[in-house]
Amino acid sequence: MQLETNQRLELTERAAALTRNYERLRTHDLLRGLLTEDYPGRIGLVSSFGAEAAVTLHMVAEIDPYTPVIFLDTWKHFPETLAYRDALVTRLGLCNMQTVTPRPVHLEVEDPDGDLNARDPDRCCHYRKTRPMLQALRAMDCWITGRKRHQADTRRELTLFEVQDRWIKVNPLLDWTPEDVAAYYRAHDLPPHPLTSQGYPSIGCVPCTRPVAPGEDARAGRWADSEKTECGIHFENGKIVRGGT
Repeated sequence: MQLETNQRLELTERAAALTRNYERLRTHDLLRGLLTEDYPGRIGLVSSFGAEAAVTLHMVAEIDPYTPVIFLDTWKHFPETLAYRDALVTRLGLCNMQTVTPRPVHLEVEDPDGDLNARDPDRCCHYRKTRPMLQALRAMDCWITGRKRHQADTRRELTLFEVQDRWIKVNPLLDWTPEDVAAYYRAHDLPPHPLTSQGYPSIGCVPCTRPVAPGEDARAGRWADSEKTECGIHFENGKIVRGGT
């Protein structure tokens, strides 16, 4: 959806104000403020239940376990991811889990043989991730991501708060390092995603994810040997951010 210039200006100013208010706070305190003061009942967490997802999920569950948690089931996930999702939901006591899926009518037209990912991965992500996500976020004004600057060169310039169409988007872990994440997992005895021990620091759909070699960045295994670096849920004014899950 396209925003009028004045609406986007208002959101941009809002994002700047939120940054001033929250940029010096600890991550847990930042999330508490957003969930209970700024956006109560109007904020959700979009989670892939991937390699580092348990950090934000754990914090949100501690603050408000009824926060909507949106998982985009593309019907092409690793079985390990689906099992990990179910285990974490139970372990953390998440009470508002929302698993959203593509519309079968779209796939019947656009991907009848299930091979669109090989022919046009951007279009595949559009129907399997972006459109279902936009539908799930309709009742919200703000959404939480798990993106971090360390994950790829294309994420080095992430900011704490962003504007995406009519939403404020927050990246509360943007400055967390792999060491920070590992320390949090240890401190809270969080289970790892079963594929991380097999060389998958970033985990998406089966046909578009491979293990990462030593020296590669964390997202090098996503859409390897192609120009694609993002799945399309992070975009600006309806345009997919190719270089920027």
